[in-house]
Amino acid sequence: MKKAVDVGRIVKVSGPLVIAEGMGTSRMYDVVKVSENRLVGEIIELEGERASIQVYEDTSGVGPGEPVYPTHEPLSVELGPGLIEAIYDGIQRPLPDIAARTGAFIARGVEVPALPRDKKWKFVPTVKKGQQVVAGDIIGTVAETVIIEHRIMVPPGISGQVAEIHKGSFTVEDTVAVIKTTDGKKTNLTMMQRWSVRKPRPYARKRVPTEILSTGQRIIDTFFPQGKGGTACIPGPFGSGKTVIQHQLAKWADAEVVVYVGCGERGNEMTDVLIEFPELADPKSGEPLMKRTVLIANTSNMPVAAREASVYTGITIGEYFRDMGYSVALMADSTSRWAEAMREISGRLEEMPGEEGYPAYLSARIAEFYERAGLVECLGSDSRRGALSVVGAVSPPGGDLSDPVVQATLRVVKVFWALEANLAYARHFPAISWLRSYSLYANTIAESLRETLGSKYLADTREAMRILQEEADLAEIVRLIGIDALSPNERLIMEAARSIREDFLHQDAFHDIDTYASMDKQARMLSLVLRYYREARKALDAGAALDELVNLPVRETIARSRYITEKEREKITKTEEEIVTQIACLKKEVV
Repeated sequence: MKKAVDVGRIVKVSGPLVIAEGMGTSRMYDVVKVSENRLVGEIIELEGERASIQVYEDTSGVGPGEPVYPTHEPLSVELGPGLIEAIYDGIQRPLPDIAARTGAFIARGVEVPALPRDKKWKFVPTVKKGQQVVAGDIIGTVAETVIIEHRIMVPPGISGQVAEIHKGSFTVEDTVAVIKTTDGKKTNLTMMQRWSVRKPRPYARKRVPTEILSTGQRIIDTFFPQGKGGTACIPGPFGSGKTVIQHQLAKWADAEVVVYVGCGERGNEMTDVLIEFPELADPKSGEPLMKRTVLIANTSNMPVAAREASVYTGITIGEYFRDMGYSVALMADSTSRWAEAMREISGRLEEMPGEEGYPAYLSARIAEFYERAGLVECLGSDSRRGALSVVGAVSPPGGDLSDPVVQATLRVVKVFWALEANLAYARHFPAISWLRSYSLYANTIAESLRETLGSKYLADTREAMRILQEEADLAEIVRLIGIDALSPNERLIMEAARSIREDFLHQDAFHDIDTYASMDKQARMLSLVLRYYREARKALDAGAALDELVNLPVRETIARSRYITEKEREKITKTEEEIVTQIACLKKEVV
């Protein structure tokens, strides 16, 4: 509260929406404190001195006549050491600290700083006194966890000469450097920055993603890959495995920092993350996954309006680590819950509804969110690059892909992983449809895949997809007149497609070994399945019996290749020799 005249008065309360008068000095998207409980709210509409405020806490008991205190500041997040391993709610309040203060249930109006103020971090300077720096330059580092080196950067809009630089242990509020700007003024730099969540963080230039964001999930990496800095969505009906896939991506994606946003999903799903991540080992470092993860938990029983804040909070934190030069993966589960919150607020504002009651600006909001992803050249003089990859789950009612949220998302994302209930009911997981999904990054990342895995891998992926498409066509014939109507070659295609589906695409997320497959192991497994098909086709042409080819003992070895550990993956290639040997024996019998 700046002056007494600044205090507004509530005239109407409608769920999470509060209408207040006397707010003439405030601006759009300013944060306000509602009632004597000082509930956090944000102005989303201004008409003269009347403001519409969406409140991010429970408004029960709040009524007309109560005060509204403006802060004259936008909704912002604190960025600095202490983010990694943290668990926040939608407006970046640390949930463990709140639980210690108020108990298991969050009390209204509680204010706890997002970054610990009493903890000291060892700051190691990387610049010297007298050195010229520009916005984005790294002036020092902090070992935040054993995995993540937190790089302290010059905030955007500041450049000049380093007048002072300190070394030692400091809190996030202590001055670690002083910059003398070109106009002679001195600016104190701390290890903490504040940034408005609705304002994208600046960068020098955006690039087209040219490297794959490997996930360890075979159907994704092989057929529908996402580029580092790319966008993807996972729409699907209830029970089809959206959350499990997002958990898998958060665990195994080739990203240095993971930001997981639980946006309106059930609390038990976030509990799974909280229990698993400290126990699971990062495949690169061997350390617990929480050592590189930031969690934002805004579950379904938390205030509806805070879902919007949680999405913006997550993407801003992701941009901050991207600016350090890291590859960041953000999981939003799910954007449908955010859209439902927008629909509720829009309805209470009595705005003209769009399709299915969603606000007319739904597409624009979703596009603004996904467009903050990207592979960028960061600000600063060292030419570093950072990537922010975004994966959003969408939960359309009944899995209806014509839902406005799905359609608005598909207009802006480049990867579409379509989940199908039929696959889930058949216990085929991940239940991603290989006939309906697509990736627009396949061409841009092809060159890097060719360099790492060879041209044969790219040819194998194309041949495997062709076999699956042929199977879909042949399945129509089988349904109409039976499998006996197919020729031996066509039946072999059906058998090869079944092997691709069951031995390669099917993956057990809860198996210690099968949960993750490196790109090299995936290439070997696919080559193994296709080697069987090619050799069997040659034998069939030479007169071998189809039944004998289908029942070869090596088929069981192919099926069990998924359980071979990463260290022993050479065994997969050796199985190809078994295939050649066993099929050669059949050829001799024919002769």
